[in-house]
Amino acid sequence: MDQFLLTAEAEHVARARPIGEPVFSLKSSRRAVARTAAVALAGVACAAMMTGSAEAIVNGKDSTQRYPSMVSIPVAGADDPTFKGVCGGSLIDSQWVLTAAHCVYPALVTLDGTVRIGSEWKNSGGTVRSAARTVSHPGYKNDEGTSFNRDDVALIRLDRPVAEKPIRIAHKPGRPGTPTRLLGFGTINDAPDRTEWVFPDRLQELDTRRGAGSECAPGWADSTRLCTISKVPKAMACNGDSGGPQLQKDRKGRWELIGVTSGPGAPGMRCGEGPGLYTSAPAYAGWIHKAISR
Repeated sequence: MDQFLLTAEAEHVARARPIGEPVFSLKSSRRAVARTAAVALAGVACAAMMTGSAEAIVNGKDSTQRYPSMVSIPVAGADDPTFKGVCGGSLIDSQWVLTAAHCVYPALVTLDGTVRIGSEWKNSGGTVRSAARTVSHPGYKNDEGTSFNRDDVALIRLDRPVAEKPIRIAHKPGRPGTPTRLLGFGTINDAPDRTEWVFPDRLQELDTRRGAGSECAPGWADSTRLCTISKVPKAMACNGDSGGPQLQKDRKGRWELIGVTSGPGAPGMRCGEGPGLYTSAPAYAGWIHKAISR
């Protein structure tokens, strides 16, 4: 299954490149698919752009409410712009979007240059802004299918602030068993052939729960990576959902951000076959605030 495209701190932030610089390059579309297929929810790289209206994520459903902080990030294969895809993201500040590092990884994808904020539709509504720059976590490592992505978190700075309300990063994720919700515009099926992927126009949601570490592959879930289990059979985030949010409710019933879609929870798993792995947003809150302040 494709990695869910959802894969020195100060020096890295200082060296973050403006979006316009030609930093993206894929050695081959086939190799890109092979990489993403094992590393995470990558629908981002080399996904043929199709539309559909069925349930999605995989076996999710149409969004039931507005999510002002939801962000869709158009991307293309780095070596072939005709292959189009999408990543997700979360507005965490009026001018900053949190996403997965593999969604801005030069060897996999090229950003379209714009993002859409606060819409339940992939290609209309909300607010569109240009991406001014990206900042990936300096520890990010893409293991090309041999394991999970490490430090799979990145930021996109918008050219101008937006009016949509940012989502608050939770102080900490709930305990295993805590109800959560996933959002995304990723494919509604997990066919091994990317030409068969179907991307919905409408934002999809899926109710899940925090899993125990033992419910993902040994060693994959820890203090920085959350194991996630679907409450619906054969359902999970998939190609194109990478970088999107995992939400939980606070004591007042408001959504807060706990996870960033990163990949499958075990090697070789198809989207609907097993758990998902999410980068813990609370675990990286310190790095996020420092990067934004710089």
